[in-house]
Amino acid sequence: MIELTFHKSPNVYVDEVCLKVTDKKRAVSFYQNILGLQILKETSTTTVFTADGKRPLLTIVEPDNVTAKEPRRTGLYHFALLLPTRAELAACLKHLVESRYPLQGASDHVVSEAIYLADPDGNGIEIYADRPSENWQWSGELVQMDTVPLDVEDLLKEWNGKDWAGLPKGTVMGHIHLHVADLRAAEEFYCDTLGFEVVARYGDQALFVSSGKYHHHIGLNTWNGRGAPSPSEESAGLQYFTLKYPNQEEKKKVLERLKNLGYPVEIDGDNIKLMDPSRIRIVV
Repeated sequence: MIELTFHKSPNVYVDEVCLKVTDKKRAVSFYQNILGLQILKETSTTTVFTADGKRPLLTIVEPDNVTAKEPRRTGLYHFALLLPTRAELAACLKHLVESRYPLQGASDHVVSEAIYLADPDGNGIEIYADRPSENWQWSGELVQMDTVPLDVEDLLKEWNGKDWAGLPKGTVMGHIHLHVADLRAAEEFYCDTLGFEVVARYGDQALFVSSGKYHHHIGLNTWNGRGAPSPSEESAGLQYFTLKYPNQEEKKKVLERLKNLGYPVEIDGDNIKLMDPSRIRIVV
């Protein structure tokens, strides 16, 4: 099992994701039966999912007057669930194939292996397992990543023969990948203000940032078009995501930088609520 050290203090990482959906009952069925998450708590409009029965990973909410997810907007490209072992990724792939749920792709990124799909509202999902970090190749400050077809047959050899019992308890929110309107503004915000470091670039259309030399905690791209508009409040899609900082002192530093740069913030108890330059909501 690969130790998930990149998603613990002293690193900064994505902790939870909240999505707006058009049909909560349908979405709950998908996230339970297809994706293999457990319900942690539920109300008439909101369901919180977990993998270990304790830690929230994903929240879905069905707002009043919600509409179908609007295309070519800023917001979620995908959220990514990181599994502890390659064998568990193999078991998940076998389950998804047997369920006949449509997959959108399967890729080898050199640092990781990944399966892609979307929920019934079109919210993108990646399920992946990392290769050992000691085998990642770095060129200066940049990690070497690629996108080539996943060797599915080789991966399925890792299946341990056990029946599918849902996502393993060690599953965490590995990263989030966002459509943004302006890549330079996004880089300044996530690096200079929130404290991440650039670890990979795909030309002038995408970049990846992380804390503690992970291959990425956040991906950013302009594949929906430079200057893409933000979705309406009614649109299904990303409501917000949370960032976990190691301590109050680091949170205070972020808050001071946000205020000094003129970003509007809302203090809600122990949380800092804000928006990035593409009006994507974040909770620190």
